[in-house]
Amino acid sequence: MPKSSALPSLSLRIDLLSGDRIGPGKITLLENISRHGSISAAGRAMDMSYKRAWDLVDELNRVCRQPVVERQTGGKNGGGAALTPFGEALVARYRRIERTAASAVRKELAALRSEIEKPRKGAAR
Repeated sequence: MPKSSALPSLSLRIDLLSGDRIGPGKITLLENISRHGSISAAGRAMDMSYKRAWDLVDELNRVCRQPVVERQTGGKNGGGAALTPFGEALVARYRRIERTAASAVRKELAALRSEIEKPRKGAAR
């Protein structure tokens, strides 16, 4: 089995005092809304129903007490959705926190990978 140089990854979830959470799934959904211009297209990109995507957006809007996503009406293809300036800042801050945390644990993740990949003594080959 060839050794991989990739480190194990760190997944970050922020637990708020209210009991609500902001994690990689919700942030990816917001990034997809920004990329695709609609909640339904963002949900499809994540193999998620429109209802589930809308429920997550609604939860974020409620938790943050200010809009993260705003729906846009009209147009020949119907409406769409876009991140508010606060939503864009939320995604950017989450990604900065994620990068900082990953950097802080890089040595520990490398040590973990090394320990996991180390053959056990006496193990049959």
